[in-house]
Amino acid sequence: MAGVGGASDLARNALPDAVLRPAPGNAFENTVEQLARAIRLGVLADGEQLPPERDLAERLGVSRNTLRDAIAALRESGLVTTRRGRGGGTWVTHAEQLRTEASGTFVRSGAAMLDALTFRRVVEPGAAWLAASQALAADQRAWLTDSLAAVDDAEGPAAHRVADSRLHLAIATLSGSPMLIDAVTRAQAAVHEMLVAIPVLGPNIEHSNDQHHHIVGAILAGDADRARAVMEEHCDATSALLRGLIG
Repeated sequence: MAGVGGASDLARNALPDAVLRPAPGNAFENTVEQLARAIRLGVLADGEQLPPERDLAERLGVSRNTLRDAIAALRESGLVTTRRGRGGGTWVTHAEQLRTEASGTFVRSGAAMLDALTFRRVVEPGAAWLAASQALAADQRAWLTDSLAAVDDAEGPAAHRVADSRLHLAIATLSGSPMLIDAVTRAQAAVHEMLVAIPVLGPNIEHSNDQHHHIVGAILAGDADRARAVMEEHCDATSALLRGLIG
């Protein structure tokens, strides 16, 4: 994964490359799901232009017509905007939509919520363990450090959730396992749905950020067992909060 562009190129390219991949099943629905999930998790950042149509269709393994239909659906949902003509393209404009979602009604509950939290408890500690087991290049280490700093520096709940998700997805990407990246992406999408339904609590954010530092520190030190243990504690803390506030 190392490249001459350094951490900035990794931050811009690694997550979309890892998350946006061909998926089996219904092409249109899967394309809408993948792009919307990438936007909500900050893989495609607010204000960022989508890749060229040909490149994006090839990356997702769909026709350009299917991609256009999917982008139209995202446009109707307020997640992107398209400008025609010279210098045109499609840009992510999800900030207002995310604020609307945060005030909406949460539908996941009971067994479905517990299953999502259990799934996350299995896959994310494994991703941290595997990332810590890799011989990370300098730009990969810088990317992870920058992702952690972005969480610390995030202003406001929505920005913090996006930065948080990007950090977890960066860890998964550094594991080097495409199947694990996909699993963590799905786990983060489920957790995102739940977190927008509860109030933002200062002590929880502080505790979460502290755990992030320990996780990243263990990964950079190559301490796989420590990385997995702290990620387990991190998942458990979030699960306890969600079970308490959602029920």
